Parts: sequence; structure tokens; C-alpha cells
Amino acid sequence: VIIAARNEEKNIEECIQSIIDQNYSPRKFEIIITNDHSTDKTVSIIHSFQKENIHVIDLVDFTGNKILNSYKKKSIETALQFAKGELIVTTDADCIAKPKWLETIASFYRTKKPVFIVLPVAFENTTTTSFIPRFFESFQSLDFMTLQGITGASVYKKFLSMCNGANLAYEKKIFQEVNGFEGIDDVASGDDMLLMQKVQKLYPEKIMYLKSPEVIIQTKPPKTFRDFMNQRIRWASKTGSYTDKKMIAILSLVYLLNAWIFILGISSFFFITAFYLLISIVLLKILIELLFLFPVARFFKKQQLLLFFVPAQPFHIVYILIAGWLGKFGRYTWKGRKVK
Repeated sequence: VIIAARNEEKNIEECIQSIIDQNYSPRKFEIIITNDHSTDKTVSIIHSFQKENIHVIDLVDFTGNKILNSYKKKSIETALQFAKGELIVTTDADCIAKPKWLETIASFYRTKKPVFIVLPVAFENTTTTSFIPRFFESFQSLDFMTLQGITGASVYKKFLSMCNGANLAYEKKIFQEVNGFEGIDDVASGDDMLLMQKVQKLYPEKIMYLKSPEVIIQTKPPKTFRDFMNQRIRWASKTGSYTDKKMIAILSLVYLLNAWIFILGISSFFFITAFYLLISIVLLKILIELLFLFPVARFFKKQQLLLFFVPAQPFHIVYILIAGWLGKFGRYTWKGRKVK
């Protein structure tokens, strides 16, 4: 299990504890944590566990003061050099695993023999009762759940458009066979999707999705609107490195559809025909997306989020336009670093 950590003193203890508490023999797995220039108590918290199968690597020992554009990829790549197991599982320092997480992954790997396993991720349920913070957190969870539904469906249909590094597994030898992150290491994000694209070129039929409640990783949603936008801009920034022309075409169509709806919304103040067309398009969009989301919400046990689906539509359209544009032409902040 590889974790890249930078200033995660608030999260790392709970994350490691959830992995230690697995219903899987500690002799069968190891946890390798790469410390990415942390300036807080992250490393001392890791050392406090004093377990033989927990190892810490300081990234600075391998990079010195060299400035990188993707510290996370370098962290994973460095940790992987020391991994003894044949199957690499990546997660993030702010994630919580269920007790049967590794056991279920190992069983799936033995029986199905994939080389790359895409796994589900969910935002933690909101605990606030105030309306605006609750709406914001629910909006994020709903949006993230939608992306997870698309992830599962696309991998099942071998379209292979999405995956998430917070919950991912792949063979060590496959990582080495595709030369790891070589060729994509100049992109700050993409330790998940861009790597999957490289594997896809060699083994498209051996990339699989593991649909099981036991392997859902819980992660924390961004706390502020700025953090949320930085996260979404970071995700959108990868699109320029996609090699699949079909995926680029579909993402472009999605962006143009949202832009068209936005323009119709403005035009509706001046033209009644634009208003009628807007209502028709939005209603059709809502119907199609809800039909898709019902089974996804049942799988994640988040049916209550669908109550926010209709009110969230205007915010969703606007954020897609902003994040898509800035992901291509703007900058964002990640782990306290400015990234282009």
C-alpha cells in the first residue's frame, strides 16, 4: 500500500489505523509512505505506530532540492522501488479504508487476474446542519458520486475514461513495463488516469472495475469553495495529456453542452424562444442523469443526495465551465504549491 503524504498530521493517523485494522494478515502486506517535504508532525505520527510493515521514505533524499511539477508521481514512483509485493495499492493520506478492503482486492486479483484495478471512492457524509455548508458539502458529494458512477460504467464498457488514485491497484511489473510515469511526469496530476491510459495500450481487456461496498474508500471533501475549485481545476488540467481522441471528443461535447445551456440561460432574459428551449434541454438533461444516478446512489447508500440534484443544476453548469477553462489555461494550488 503506497501513500504519498505532505503535511497530513490531521489525517494520517486515522488513515494508517484503518489499514492496520484490515481483516488481512499483516504478513501479507506492507505500507510505504513517502513523506513529500512535510513541515508538520506527519512523520512523527507515522513513526509512533512502530509496526514492522510500515515504512517511511523521505522524498527529499531522492530529489534533493530539485523543483518538480509532479511531486505525487515522484513519491509513488520512489516508494514503488522498495515495494516487495506484486500488487501495488495506492490511496491518499486523508482516506479511510473498510476492514475488508485489502482482502477483497486480493481475492479479486487472484480470481479475475487483472493487471489494473479501478476501485470506488466516496466523500464522507456531511455532518453540518447549517443550510449553506450542508448544501455545499452535499453538492460536492453528489458531483463526486456522479463521477464515480461514470468511472465504474466506463471501465465496465472498456471506454476507460476515469479512475481515482485514492483507490487504485495495479501490478508492479505492469508499472515497470509501461515505464511508470515516464512521458507524463511533467503533468502535476494524472497519477491515476494517465497511468491507466498507458496500461490500456498494452492490456485493455485486463483493466477491471471492482464493484463492492467492501472496497469503497472514504475521503474528505474540500472544506472551502476555493479548495473545491482548485481540486476540480487540477482534475481538469489532465485533459490536455489524454491520448484517446474519443474521450477528448466526448469531454469537449460535454463542455460545449454546458456552455450552450449557460448561453441559453442568459438569452432567456431577452428571447422567449430561448427560454422554452432552455427548459426543454434542462429537463431532458435532468431526466437522463437521474436515471443514471439512481443505481449509483443505491450502491454508495447516498440516495438522500438526490434531493439536491435539481437545485444543484445551475451551480454545476457554471463550475464545469470555470473549472474546464482554468484547467486548460489557468493555475491552481495543490498542497501549498502553485501549479501551472
